[in-house]
Amino acid sequence: MPRTPSSPMLLAGLLAGSSVLHAVAPKPFDAMVPASLPGTPRGWTYASGVVELALAVGVAHPRTRRVAAMATAAFFVGVLPGNVKMAVDARRSSPAHLAAAIGRLPLQVPLVLWARKVSRTATAG
Repeated sequence: MPRTPSSPMLLAGLLAGSSVLHAVAPKPFDAMVPASLPGTPRGWTYASGVVELALAVGVAHPRTRRVAAMATAAFFVGVLPGNVKMAVDARRSSPAHLAAAIGRLPLQVPLVLWARKVSRTATAG
C-alpha cells in the first residue's frame, strides 16, 4: 500500500482550500448532499465548508492538532455518503464524469489514513 503523507500543514491547506470552494462554488457540493438529510443542500454545503475551515485551523495549530486530525478523519468518513451519491448520480452523465466520480470513492481511504497519521504523530499540546 502506498505511504500516506504526514504533513499537517498540507492537510490543513487541503481542508482550507476545500472550505473556500464550498463558499465560492457551492453548486457541485449541493448536488452531493443526500436528499434524506433535513434542510437545504446549500445549508449543508456551507456548514460542511465551515467545519472544514475549523478543522484546518485545528490541524494547523500544534496544541489542537491531535484532536482536530482525528475529527478530520471522522469528517472524511462522514462525507463518504455524499461521494457515493455523486457516483450513483453520475451514471446518467458522461463516461468521463462517471469515471471521475467513481475514481473519487477510493480516495477517501488515503485521506482518512493521512488524518489519522497526522493525529498519531502530533506532539501532545
